[in-house]
Amino acid sequence: MRDLLSVISEEKTTSKMMQNVHLAPEADEDDLYSGYNDYNPTFDTEDLENDIAFQQAARTSHGRRLPVTAKIPGTSASRPLATGFGSKATLTSSMGRPMTGAIQDGVARPMTAVHAAGYTKAAMRGSSFDPLGQARGPAPPLEMKNSDSSEEKIRQLEKKVNELVEESCIANSCGDLKLALEKAKEAGRKERVLVRQREQIATPENINLDLTYSVLFNLASQYAANELYAEALNTYQVIVKNKMFSNGGRLKVNMGNIYLKQRNYSKAIKFYRMALDQIPSVHKEMRIKIMQNIGVAFIKTGQYVDAISSFEHIMSTSPNLKAGFNLILCYFAIGNGEQMKKAFQKLIAVPLEVDYDDKYISPNDDPHTNLLMEAIKNDSLRQIERERKSMAEEYIMTAAKLIAPVIETSFAVGYDWCVEVVKASHYVELANDLEINKATTYLRQQDFNQALETLKMFEKKDSRVKSAAATNLSFLYYLENELAQATNYADLAVNSDRYNPAALTNKGNTVFANGDYEKAAEFYKEALRNDSSCTEALYNLGLTYKKLNRIDEALDCFLKLHAILRNSAQVLHQIANIYEIMEDPNQAIEWLLQLISVVPTDPHVLSKLGKLYDNEGDKSQAFHYYYESYRYFPSNIEVIEWLGAYYIDTQFCEKAIEYFERAALILPTQVKWQLMVASCYRRSGNYQKALEKYKVIHRKFPENVECLRFLVRLCTDMGLKEVQEYMTKLKKVEKLKEIREQRIKSGRDSSARSRREGNAGGDSGGTKGERLSAKLKALPGTSEPYESSGSKEIDASYVDPLGPQAERPKTAARKRPEEDDFADEELGEDLLPE
Repeated sequence: MRDLLSVISEEKTTSKMMQNVHLAPEADEDDLYSGYNDYNPTFDTEDLENDIAFQQAARTSHGRRLPVTAKIPGTSASRPLATGFGSKATLTSSMGRPMTGAIQDGVARPMTAVHAAGYTKAAMRGSSFDPLGQARGPAPPLEMKNSDSSEEKIRQLEKKVNELVEESCIANSCGDLKLALEKAKEAGRKERVLVRQREQIATPENINLDLTYSVLFNLASQYAANELYAEALNTYQVIVKNKMFSNGGRLKVNMGNIYLKQRNYSKAIKFYRMALDQIPSVHKEMRIKIMQNIGVAFIKTGQYVDAISSFEHIMSTSPNLKAGFNLILCYFAIGNGEQMKKAFQKLIAVPLEVDYDDKYISPNDDPHTNLLMEAIKNDSLRQIERERKSMAEEYIMTAAKLIAPVIETSFAVGYDWCVEVVKASHYVELANDLEINKATTYLRQQDFNQALETLKMFEKKDSRVKSAAATNLSFLYYLENELAQATNYADLAVNSDRYNPAALTNKGNTVFANGDYEKAAEFYKEALRNDSSCTEALYNLGLTYKKLNRIDEALDCFLKLHAILRNSAQVLHQIANIYEIMEDPNQAIEWLLQLISVVPTDPHVLSKLGKLYDNEGDKSQAFHYYYESYRYFPSNIEVIEWLGAYYIDTQFCEKAIEYFERAALILPTQVKWQLMVASCYRRSGNYQKALEKYKVIHRKFPENVECLRFLVRLCTDMGLKEVQEYMTKLKKVEKLKEIREQRIKSGRDSSARSRREGNAGGDSGGTKGERLSAKLKALPGTSEPYESSGSKEIDASYVDPLGPQAERPKTAARKRPEEDDFADEELGEDLLPE
């Protein structure tokens, strides 16, 4: 009974469970796997070309629709398909069940799998095929962003701040520091507005810290670039003190750099050390650079021991050229010779990490390999290697020249030690350069014999070194004016290395000294063809063209040289001189003005400018430059004479006295300047001073005719008793003058007769000797007085001895004032004793 009840209950439970189960209809209940071997005419591809329905479908979009499949068994029934035979075949799946979307019992089921492609139930009922949905009309317009929203305003403001920071950096890279700072300030103002807006609509956690950091950092950098160091330090402090910036402490390096520029070395060291504490040890290169800055700051403060500890640490952990050179400088400063040697060896041992020239030599004649070698031989990386190697050689050469005189008993022994160390390193080629520098040091010490012996040691070495040594030897002999030896060594230098521009220039110099300017120009041109940047050859070529009177070509040379050497005083002077030769004073003045901007205290340039302005009639500018020349060099007689004449011409005779008195101090044996002083007293109306001055002149030069004439005139006008005495002396002096004139005239007549007789050679020498004797006799201290320039001019000066207007000299455009120029015109200033 119990079993029967359990069976009934189980059947009831099973019936309830079966109510929710829906079995799929089966076409063939006997065999679930039937239909696999049935032949479907759809897959018959042999007669597709003749199938009209298939060809029509292929020509339309209907033929390109995706194939339909049924993934859920038992959900659809098969539907007939029209074929080329006009029949309709029912498509069934491989399991014998109808495909999804097939017509079942006259009802078309929607094809949900391809609904998105436009296949709908309406399409099966004869509606038009519209897979893109064009029949529905245009799509609705996109929704516009609400520009008034707070988020959108903040986003646009952030974009504007970033653009301002970028513009600031670009302006800085272009060199416009002022614009860069303005952009950085504007970015800072907008970033603060942005922060306030974010605080109003969001929590502080949403603030863009990266943007704030970049704005502040850029602002501080632009302040520092514009040398506004106080503002830059304040801005850096804002970043450093903000704990939200995790790496802000590293910017203390920048603050240390600013203090170093301000020469506040103690604070610079403090900030460098603070930055060093905050940089982890993994950043090795950054720590080395900071320690190097600390060492430099210690050198600036004179704490060489502390600097040595920093540089020694660098050379033991990560050696570099700058640290090694600074270490040598520190040991040199404290005078430790042994440590200088060790530091020099450490500097030599610093690895350059560059490839040598052997790498760029092709091992074979493969054209492709040769082309590749030529391409990489002068690329940017190769140029960096050359610069690094050149810098290393410069450090080593400078260090050797610095320590050689102090590490041994003599600088020669010290140089020899440096040469041996260099020869044992991979800088072997520097050994010869050190030897040549040794000879140059001998030259600086004016030990020419040792210099010559040192240079002669290179005569048997390779061609490059031999050429360099021979070039220096030629230059030495040229300076000593031994042109034969200079020419020999110049030939040796050129033969050893025909492409050495210095050797060709020296050869041209020797030819130039011998007067063969055309040949010298050829050597200078060849030197320029070998090295277009040889400024010495270009300068000498311009001088050669000046000698050959090829002024235009000379000007072209110096203008080219000016493009290379913008601030060369010699080049500017040559250009101005050429324009003066070409009689273009305006251009000459322009170039001389450029010249005084380079050498503002050169008195000769200033006097030349004064002379040019005087010739142009601009007296005010001429006076300015003559006065500046006198201020820097108050011993130039020509300048003193012009200034004295200028004050006389402008009726300021009292001021002219100062200049003529200085001229009298410079040339005390020339009576001319003392007479000019007395004349200035007369012009200014101070006759008593004039009389006293004439008396002083008469005591120094008792046989001077002009002084006696003025004494006679002044004593007569002033009613003094000494007038008779001076008149007696004047008559005696005039009588002696007449006797001398007769002697000179008879000598000239005899020389003229001898010339007419054909004895020109000997007579010309006699005439020259007579002129020289006449000049010597006119010197003070001889028995004859100075001659006047002409009695008519002296008589004219006496028209009104009390009227200064009648005695005004001519303008300074003349060589000297004519009124009181009492010296003989033929008397040369070079014959006067100084």
